[in-house]
Amino acid sequence: MSRRDRDRLAEAGGAAPIVQIAAMVIGTVFLLFGLAGFIPGITSGFEELGWAGHRSGALLLGVFAVSVLHNLVHLAFGIAGLVFARSSSSATAYLLWGGAGYAVLWLYGLAVDHHGPWNVLPVNTADNWLHLGSAVAMIATGVTLGPQARSEQP
Repeated sequence: MSRRDRDRLAEAGGAAPIVQIAAMVIGTVFLLFGLAGFIPGITSGFEELGWAGHRSGALLLGVFAVSVLHNLVHLAFGIAGLVFARSSSSATAYLLWGGAGYAVLWLYGLAVDHHGPWNVLPVNTADNWLHLGSAVAMIATGVTLGPQARSEQP
C-alpha cells in the first residue's frame, strides 16, 4: 500500500471503501476454493483429479467439477481480487470485468458438451449455476458500490 493510499485511509477514519473490501472478500473466497480443490476429502474423487478436461473425475464439495487447471484459475482470480482491492477504481474494475468473465464462463458452460473434448476446465450443471451467481453478484456489487466509493473520495 502506498503512502498516498495510507494517508487517504487515515483521512477516512482508517476504513477502506466498501468496494475494496468486497473485492478483497471475493478474492479470498476464490483463493479458498482454489486451494480446496487440491485437498482430498474436500474434493471427492481426488485420485481422479486431472490436469484439464471433462475426464477429471474430481468434485469440489462433491458437487462442482474441478481439474488442476480449474483450481489454478480460481487461485489466479483470487490473487487478482486481492491485488485489485488496493484502490476503489481497480476494485470496481475487478468486480465488473470479473463478473463479465464469469458471465462468459456461464455461457460457455451452457454451450459446451459437458462430456465432450471442448469442456477443458471442466464444468458441470452445478458449476454453471455457480458461475451465473458469481457473475450477477460481482457485477451488482461493482455497479452499486463502485459509484459510492467514488463519491466518498476526497
